[in-house]
Amino acid sequence: MKAILCKKPGGPDDLTLEDIPDPKAGPGEAVVRIAAAGLNFFDTLIIAGKYQTKPAFPFSPAAEFAGVVESIGSGVGLVKAGDRVMGYQGYGCARERIAVKAETLVKMPDNLDFDRAAGLSITYGTTIHALKDRGQLKAGETLAVLGAAGGVGLAAVEIGKLMGARVIACASSDEKCAFAKQHGADAAINYGTADLKDALKDATGGRGADVIYDPVGGDYAESALRAIAWKGRFLVIGFAAGGIPKLPLNLVLLKGCDVVGVYWGAFTEREPAAQAANMAQIVAWCAEGKLSSHVHAVYPLGETAQALKDIAARKIMGKAILRP
Repeated sequence: MKAILCKKPGGPDDLTLEDIPDPKAGPGEAVVRIAAAGLNFFDTLIIAGKYQTKPAFPFSPAAEFAGVVESIGSGVGLVKAGDRVMGYQGYGCARERIAVKAETLVKMPDNLDFDRAAGLSITYGTTIHALKDRGQLKAGETLAVLGAAGGVGLAAVEIGKLMGARVIACASSDEKCAFAKQHGADAAINYGTADLKDALKDATGGRGADVIYDPVGGDYAESALRAIAWKGRFLVIGFAAGGIPKLPLNLVLLKGCDVVGVYWGAFTEREPAAQAANMAQIVAWCAEGKLSSHVHAVYPLGETAQALKDIAARKIMGKAILRP
């Protein structure tokens, strides 16, 4: 089978497309023929050796997939050959087939296509965990979303609206702000041209945002924190801007706010029942047309490098999908 391999730390152009042996289903495992695989910003970090997860070489990037079960190992009763499924692995999905623990697979409804399903697990899984479990977002509160046109940002806009919040989308261009508003944001701030702190204050009548969803980091984190409401919750999702911010703790004291870490990967391992319930909700919402799981572009497996370059250049609004 064909697979994209990362053999050493490097950039997208260091990846290779090679033939490797087909996987076999061990006990408790299923082999899935991958119809679509989702790429995320952290894929650009994991191939460079700059992510908290450091797989042994060689490995494939892409952490989520959708496809069809081809075979199962002993002891598997949850899925069978022919089932349409989606799943998350951390890495390893930029290939034609993959062997995974069957218990981690989620069955797909018939009206959900593979491309959209492949982009659900990480972005929407992270976001429902962040807003519901960690941020305890309530109907009527104000949610500010940084990087609102990216994968997790768009998910936060859409899930925030479903949870009854007033959503302020914050992004780096007018085009991205307009895109977020098309997907439900009530207001938008272009922090490429406006001061984020002042603009958030203005957009909330001086009160500040109850919940701030930050997958960007860098200089924007402190600016956003300075515009948080009394007893607000600042959700640390990731650091797409490249810099890990050092927040002044006097702001946390003066705002009476919480700075909350969101580590979805560890959550899926430590609380599998809660993760399964969250994903059931996400899949139901998507099948009902309440979530877009917007696919910006689809790339063949051989163009994985270009897809990662486009993500790194922030050209992607929504998801970039590989189609083996």
